[in-house]
Amino acid sequence: MTTTEPLPAEHVPDAAFDFRSYANDPDRIADFSRSNDDVNSLISVVEDNADAIFTWGYDKGERAALDKLYEKAKTSQWNGQTDLDWSIDVDPYAVLTPADPAEVAYFADNPDSPLYKLNEDEWLEVGVESMNWSLSQFMHGEQGALLCTAKIVETVPWIDAKYYAATQVADEARHVEVFAQYLDQKLGGIKYPVNTHLGALLDDILEDSRWDMTYLGMQIMVEGLALAAFGFMHQTTEEPLLKKLLRYVMADEARHVAFGVLSLQEVYQELTVAELRDRQEFTFEAALRMRDRFMRQEVWERMGADVKKVIPLAYQDPLRQEFQQLLFTKIVPNCKKLGLLDAGDGWLRTKFGEIGVIQYEDWVDTAEEVDAFAITRELEAEQAS
Repeated sequence: MTTTEPLPAEHVPDAAFDFRSYANDPDRIADFSRSNDDVNSLISVVEDNADAIFTWGYDKGERAALDKLYEKAKTSQWNGQTDLDWSIDVDPYAVLTPADPAEVAYFADNPDSPLYKLNEDEWLEVGVESMNWSLSQFMHGEQGALLCTAKIVETVPWIDAKYYAATQVADEARHVEVFAQYLDQKLGGIKYPVNTHLGALLDDILEDSRWDMTYLGMQIMVEGLALAAFGFMHQTTEEPLLKKLLRYVMADEARHVAFGVLSLQEVYQELTVAELRDRQEFTFEAALRMRDRFMRQEVWERMGADVKKVIPLAYQDPLRQEFQQLLFTKIVPNCKKLGLLDAGDGWLRTKFGEIGVIQYEDWVDTAEEVDAFAITRELEAEQAS
């Protein structure tokens, strides 16, 4: 095996998840958008099929871009217990954003909607529950990143990548910690298990034996979408503790996504058209799962609504469509930089066009904007004051 050759196993899409017929079919999306029914188990076991790889080449800086990122990570660490003010009181009903008025109008004005009869107080509850759900899914996703990055340390054959990935393991542990603490101390506890879509994707990433697929699934897809989602929440929330928490997390996430782009650029230059097509299909399947995890089916279920009736309406909601498209502002340009959009017959470009996100292809990729997210100067200023 060469230093850049991924392991040879082929990705076989879940037969129950046929993305070719699923992508824009609200009824199929509703069928798959079920709640996680394994809510009482504290442990979930996923088979890891990858080999651990030692490298006896210790030349630091052989991959200069990764070494630069590693050095940046070492000077950008923060402590969730001392750098965040946990004494701030948070009244979720007074401070956190309630349900969007336009969303309320969309559902409340439709007599066919299962949410048609919700009153003002119930819509306020939807807003608070949605915040708990969102942060819970962020937290679950960060634990997925914790496990995936530990796997990258084991499986990537480059010492510079192992060094950097080890810093990301610490980052992800910190992210899980602060999201869990915020939910526990400020929002009344963790109410929602991992979403079905997110859980299925995390399982697929961890089960795949090829180390580049761990990068693709986690660093490019999950982390890329999370970076956009964190940015959206950071812009819209006025709660100071959450706003600062998200700002710190975003700085880490930008490095994580850049790590994926910088590493996979080298790998994908050596793959065959067939191997790239396999990665394109995995990318699109992951994109659909990440898109549809934001349907909030668990929230609607908690509010007593028929989820299978809500999901098709939610899928057609113009505000939801705009929000979910914006989540791809990090993913699409990064896929273009990796050559995945136009590899072979341009299959992924076509598919991204079908779900309405290809217009983001020329936005700045994360490898180029990582410095814009850095918080080193902010930390230095705070520590000096």
